[in-house]
Amino acid sequence: MFVHLRLHTEFSVVDGTNRIDDTIAAAVADGQPAIAITDLSNLFGAIKFYKQARAKGTKPIIGAEIFLEGLGGDLTALSRMVLLVQNKQGYLNLSEFWPGLHRNVVKNQAVVKLAWLQELGEGLIGLSGAQAGALGQALVQGDAARAADVALRLASVFPHRFYIELQRAGRTDDEAHVMAAVQLAARLQLPVVATHPVQFGAPDDYEAHEARICIADGDILSNPKRVRKYTREQYFKTRAQMEALFADIPLPLPTRWKLPSVAA
Repeated sequence: MFVHLRLHTEFSVVDGTNRIDDTIAAAVADGQPAIAITDLSNLFGAIKFYKQARAKGTKPIIGAEIFLEGLGGDLTALSRMVLLVQNKQGYLNLSEFWPGLHRNVVKNQAVVKLAWLQELGEGLIGLSGAQAGALGQALVQGDAARAADVALRLASVFPHRFYIELQRAGRTDDEAHVMAAVQLAARLQLPVVATHPVQFGAPDDYEAHEARICIADGDILSNPKRVRKYTREQYFKTRAQMEALFADIPLPLPTRWKLPSVAA
């Protein structure tokens, strides 16, 4: 059964417009037994999300999307990955990242170093970051050897807790990445998981989300040269939509996830 594991709320201020109460209501209405939020470089919405999800009878999975430094061909380059809390220790470890984050002076991003993951990876589930991850970047560039090296390094950081992430969100390189990632996973005997990068609630919310992006980037909607980072497909899709989208690939739901013990 599909559940959303990659969703940015309004607390992901530069790229998300999903309200926590609306997100939980959508998951409950669709019969999803669990839902994750993975805001970019913060846990600001975690407590509110945890309380409201529990109150509505759906399992909250706390997580975050991070900028990672120290992985791939260029050790100073940034890539992304998603960390999901598996248990109380995982929540405590994930919380440790934010006070120690440094700013990348070139890209002005809060960055997690690979060494921190190696030290604080216990209790966390790692998702590869799809095309934005170091593994995905290598696959899109046709460098299977580098992709395999990245996959094995992350699998060693998250033993039996690392998943190669697949996405079909209407972007030009989605299908090439999915096919290459599935082949790599089969060769390395690593599990895959389908996610959907949910940035807004419904298809009609795309324009409002684009306005939010322009505000964050200091750009204007009418700029013909503006880079479109997101597609109209990045809304909250139902289980049926996601299962149909990945019907050609067997995707067992990761198991053995435990709720973190978050203080009230």
